[in-house]
Amino acid sequence: MSRAVPAELDGERLDRALARLVAGASRSAARRWVEQGRVKVEGQPHERPARPVRTGERIELEPEPRAEPVTAEQAAETLPILFEDEHVAVVDKPAGLLTHRAGAGLEVSVSELAVELLGPLPDGQGEGRPGIVHRLDRQTSGLLVVARSEAAQVELMRQFREREVSKTYSALVHGEPRFDSEWIEEPIGRCERHPDRMAVRDGGREASTFYETRERLAGFSLLAAHPHTGRTHQIRVHLASIGHPVVGDRVYRTAGAPPRALPPGALDPQRQMLHAAELMFRHPTEGDRRSFSSPLPDDFVALLAALRAFAADGS
Repeated sequence: MSRAVPAELDGERLDRALARLVAGASRSAARRWVEQGRVKVEGQPHERPARPVRTGERIELEPEPRAEPVTAEQAAETLPILFEDEHVAVVDKPAGLLTHRAGAGLEVSVSELAVELLGPLPDGQGEGRPGIVHRLDRQTSGLLVVARSEAAQVELMRQFREREVSKTYSALVHGEPRFDSEWIEEPIGRCERHPDRMAVRDGGREASTFYETRERLAGFSLLAAHPHTGRTHQIRVHLASIGHPVVGDRVYRTAGAPPRALPPGALDPQRQMLHAAELMFRHPTEGDRRSFSSPLPDDFVALLAALRAFAADGS
């Protein structure tokens, strides 16, 4: 793609201008392209998304290189399968792995790995997302159900749409909630200042999350969060809105005082400490309820242990 900056985008940030110039592009995708070094302005590569553009400057976007085919061995090592039959599979997604890709690129996703492990999967959504019926954020780990037949995909998507699926997330957060349990029922929509983010706002879509405080850890807490709606980034947005952002979340932070620093010796997490720990749905063909659980991953366990030790010391 090569486009000249129109007058109405004069002075705009490079990532915002690029998102406007590329049909269907989000600002987060545009920012990623810039940071990857795939964007040139007047023939020169730029990796600073905030760089202002000027009328008439030519912006070029280089094609994204295609990923190398993944092998069955690599897929098995990356994506554990907890259950499978001819209609469904339940996998345990590690943090850092995309649920599905928006287009061609170098990053492999759950969808490609599942195809390698399970064979052809239905793509009823028609968006290059074989087998996918719901998603987890890239940096959230845990349980995903994958459809292996068209009938299963239709039925599972119906269950998610009609809120018949039960989900429980483990969340390590800053601060200690006032209550042992509480409903957060605040609408969520696109953030006006940052369109690539979500926010609690008037005019947003209905969103409902119930949380339980499982453990208080001297300025931190371990919560069990149960989303009853499926809005984008819902748990992260809702918890940040009540002053308890998820530890490690670089995007959603409380608007008040900065979160408490991690204690000495605790490694700074490279992702948000949010894990899809339990999943319950009705089998799409058998009709019975199926429940699955996933243990906390190693990075979550290590940070939780450090916080427990810190709390026990009374520091």
